[in-house]
Amino acid sequence: MNSTQIDLKQIATDFQSRAEDRRVIVCAGTACVANGALSLIDALVKNVTMVGINVRVEAHEKEKKDLRLSKSGCHGFCQMGPLVTILPENILYTKVKAADAAEIVEKTLVKGEIIERLLFVEPSSGKTAKGSDEITFYSRQKRTVLKDCGHIDPEDITEYIAHGGYEGARIACSDMKPATICEEMLVSGLRGRGGGGFPTGRKWQLTLVQPGLKKYVICNADEGDPGAFMDRSVMEGNPHSVIEGMMIAARAIGADEGVVYCRAEYPLAVKRMRKAIEAARKIGILGNNIFNSGFNFDVNVMEGAGAFVCGEETALIASVEGKRGMPSPKPPFPAESGLFGKPTVINNVETLACVPLIMRNGAQWFRSQGTEKSPGTKTFALTGHVANTGLIEVPFGSTLREIIFNIGGGITDDRGNPMPGGFKAVQIGGPSGGCLIEEHLDLPLDFDSLRDKGAMVGSGGLVVMNKSTCMVSIARFFMQFTQNESCGKCVLCREGTRQMLSMLDEIMAGKADESTLINLEKLARAVAKGSLCGLGKTAPSPVLSTLRYFRAEYEAHVFQKKCPAGQCKALANPEIDPTLCKGCTLCAKRCPVGAISGEVRKSHVIDVEKCIKCGACVAACKFNAIMGV
Repeated sequence: MNSTQIDLKQIATDFQSRAEDRRVIVCAGTACVANGALSLIDALVKNVTMVGINVRVEAHEKEKKDLRLSKSGCHGFCQMGPLVTILPENILYTKVKAADAAEIVEKTLVKGEIIERLLFVEPSSGKTAKGSDEITFYSRQKRTVLKDCGHIDPEDITEYIAHGGYEGARIACSDMKPATICEEMLVSGLRGRGGGGFPTGRKWQLTLVQPGLKKYVICNADEGDPGAFMDRSVMEGNPHSVIEGMMIAARAIGADEGVVYCRAEYPLAVKRMRKAIEAARKIGILGNNIFNSGFNFDVNVMEGAGAFVCGEETALIASVEGKRGMPSPKPPFPAESGLFGKPTVINNVETLACVPLIMRNGAQWFRSQGTEKSPGTKTFALTGHVANTGLIEVPFGSTLREIIFNIGGGITDDRGNPMPGGFKAVQIGGPSGGCLIEEHLDLPLDFDSLRDKGAMVGSGGLVVMNKSTCMVSIARFFMQFTQNESCGKCVLCREGTRQMLSMLDEIMAGKADESTLINLEKLARAVAKGSLCGLGKTAPSPVLSTLRYFRAEYEAHVFQKKCPAGQCKALANPEIDPTLCKGCTLCAKRCPVGAISGEVRKSHVIDVEKCIKCGACVAACKFNAIMGV
C-alpha cells in the first residue's frame, strides 16, 4: 500500500465494523506464556469449536464471527497468571490452566455463569472480584502507557490504529514543524524514564540544531536491572506505541533511520517488535513519503548480548557499531556525535511510548498528572515481600505507602503470609538506586525528591523487604551484580567495586573491624565520584544508602559479630526455642552431623560446635522453632 493512501480513520472504521460483540483475551506476556498460556489458548479454541461457536483467532481474518479469541501482552498481575478476560461482561479469571478451558466455555460462554474459583480473592478482605475494576491492585493505579497492554492484540496493527494509534505520528508529520514538536515535548515536561530524568524535549532540541543530513533515533530497550521488566512488557503488549514514538522523535530531529536495541534475553519482545515493524512497513506507515509529507523513516531491531553497561548511551552506541560495549567520555554527547559519528537521540522504551499520547492529547493533558517537575506517570516493577507483585503504573507524586500497602496489598513474610508491621525497607532504582525506610513511606516519588534521599527512580524497580532481611546482604547482592557487569574500562569501577564486594564479604563473615567500615564508605564515595559512566557512578548507591539508614546493622556485624536478621550463616547462633519445640524429633533425624539432641516430646538443643548451618533442621521443623540457621 502506498504511504500516500493511508487513511487511519478508514482503517479504524473497518476494524470496528468486524469487531465481535463477544471477546476472550488471554494474557500472552512472558510470565503467562511460561505458565502455559499458549496451551490454554489451544484448549479454548478446541472447546469453543466443539460447542459450535464461530471463533476468529487470527487478526487478519475479515469475516465477522460470534466470538474473537485473541492474545494480549502483559496485564501486570504476573503472579496471578495466566489471566483470561471475557468481554463485554468484564470477567477476569486468574491462574487459569488448559484443563479449565472446557468449563469456561460450557459455563461462562454458553450458559453465562461465573466460575467463582477462578476469580481473584482480595487477601485483605477475602472478597472475590469479578473484574479488574474491582481489584485493588488495578483500581488504585493510573494506567496510561500500560492502558492498552493486556487488552489489544499486540500483533494486530489495525487494532492499535482503532485505538487512536499513529494519529500522533500523522499530526507530527503533516501538521507540525520539527521545532514545534520539540517545543511541545518541552512544554509537556516529559523526562527520560530510563533513570536519568533528562527533559526529552531539550534532548530533541539539542539534536535538531546539529548540522548534517544524517541523524538517528535509538530506542534503548536494554533493560538490565534485576527484577525490572517494564520495557519488556510494553514491547510485548503494545509494540506499535514504541514505533510511533520513534517516528515522532525522528520527525522532530530530522532523522530517517531508527534502531531498537533490545537485549537478546527478551525473545518475545524482539519477535513482536519485528512483527510490528513489518506490519507498519506493509501498510506504508514506515518507509518513504509517510502520510504524503515527504518524511522518510524506517526502523530495525538489533539484539544486544545482555551487557548491563550497554544501557549507558555511549556503550550502547559502540555495541550497535559492532564494537565492544564500553562507555566513552562526554562530551561530545550523542546529540552532537552519536551513532557512526552522526547526531543521535536515544530514548528508552517507556519514554517513547509516552510520546504518541502527548501528541494525541496535548502537553497540558500530560501535565495534569504527576507533579510540577515530574509530570505524567511511571511504571514500576513491584517485587519482594508484598502480597501483590507485578507491573504497576502510578502518577509521579504517589507515595510508597500507597504503592506497598494499597496496590501491593501489604507486607508478607518469606512464605507469603501477611506480616503486619513487618516493613523494613524498599530498594528503588535497582543496583543504581538506594534504600528508603519507614520514615519515607509518605515521601512523594519523583525524580528530585528521591535524589535528595540518596535514591533514584532509575528504570523503576521496587524491591520491598520485611524485617527478616539483612541489609548488608542486600548491599552485597547489588554490589555483586554491578561488579560482574563492570566493563573494566576505568580503574575506579573495575577495582573499586571488587574491593567493596570483598569488604562486604568480610563483614558478613565476621572478619571485619572498624577500619573496614571506614574504608568501605571512603571507597564507595571515591568510586561514585571518579567512575567514567553511570554504572560506576551509581554502583556504590546501595552501599551508601544502607550505611546511611542501617549503620547499626553494619556495626552489629562488625563489633558484635552478629547478624540482627539472622541471615548471615557465618554469624548465626543456631538455637531451638523451647516454647515452640514439641519434641517431635524430626530435626534430629534430618541433621546430617548429629548436632541436635533431646528426648521425645521434650525441647531439643543444638550443639553449636557440631552444627554446619545447612538448614535441614529448619526445613523439617513444622513449628518454626529453630532460629539462627
